[in-house]
Amino acid sequence: MSDLPNCPKCNSEYSYEDGNMLICPECAHEWSKDAAANNDDAERVYKDANGNVLNDGDTVTVIKDLKVKGTSSVVKVGTKVKGIRLVDGDHDIDCKVPGIGPMKLKTQFVKKVS
Repeated sequence: MSDLPNCPKCNSEYSYEDGNMLICPECAHEWSKDAAANNDDAERVYKDANGNVLNDGDTVTVIKDLKVKGTSSVVKVGTKVKGIRLVDGDHDIDCKVPGIGPMKLKTQFVKKVS
């Protein structure tokens, strides 16, 4: 059928061309053809506070005291977190912090353990 990419916002297959732009009729999202070509090759790279590349299953340590929202608990500096999972969103890491439980962390507050 059509070799045009699906809409990056709603994943609709009914996108169409208008000059140098691609348009989705379902959600009215517009994006350039160049951006669509670049998004296919780009995969997000997650880096810790020191610039080391993080992968799923890595072990990291916390480099700053982090308050746990809604409680009086604090994740202390040096807390080791094993088996992280990288996700898209505001907080990049899903993990279980010992003594606290499941939580999300930002990559800027952790460093990779060798």
